[in-house]
Amino acid sequence: MSTEALVLSAAMAAAAGLIGCFALVRRMTLAADALSHVALPGIGVALALHIHPIFGAGAMLMFGALLVWAVEDRSRLATETVIGVLFSTALAIGSLITSGEDLLEALLGQTSEVSVTETLAGLIAAAMVMAFVLLRRNALLVSVVSPDIARTAGINVRRLDLVYLLMFALTVALGLRYLGVLLMGSLIIIPAATAKRLSSNLSEMLTIAAVLAIIATVSGSYLAVWLHRETGPIIVSIAAAGFLLSLLRR
Repeated sequence: MSTEALVLSAAMAAAAGLIGCFALVRRMTLAADALSHVALPGIGVALALHIHPIFGAGAMLMFGALLVWAVEDRSRLATETVIGVLFSTALAIGSLITSGEDLLEALLGQTSEVSVTETLAGLIAAAMVMAFVLLRRNALLVSVVSPDIARTAGINVRRLDLVYLLMFALTVALGLRYLGVLLMGSLIIIPAATAKRLSSNLSEMLTIAAVLAIIATVSGSYLAVWLHRETGPIIVSIAAAGFLLSLLRR
């Protein structure tokens, strides 16, 4: 595993841990897994057009986030309900247009070499996600506790929801290389759930979630290369083991 891949995977994991804490607070745990499946049609289209799959996945995820935000506002349905409908449709379409080895890699992820350009773009994207969470964490928390109080405090709740969904989608796009469509949502949720058990305040939860996600991703990527296996299942298994160990604490 090259230095570029190592740095990029650590940055992606930190972003996933941070964004996952607020997915947990906002009760979007199932939505985290469902939204990642929206990337599959984008991957299929990108492969058909002979362009890098991450571009197709990222474009579809951003479109999906915008669509969820718009439909949620118009229908007044819960976010996870809208994402669930979108997920089922996207998974069906993506499975039809993606096949063979490309489909397996898209679903489960794999460790591969990354260029300097890819690393730089990924680090910038991860930095955007981390900066958003850390700078807007109080606003995010208040908007969850009471949207009315948030509006009184001058917070544009609808715009904040949109930016959060876009950052969420960007985080999923960053992790597809390592965990694939099926398992990326797990890296967002499991470290955050573990951190919630081990922390006493939001700052501790954010720090622990980021550290646990980095440990699971980096160690899982190395182990996958050693075992000649897909990276996604191994990374999630390590993260899940950490959660099970946290259950030993009362």
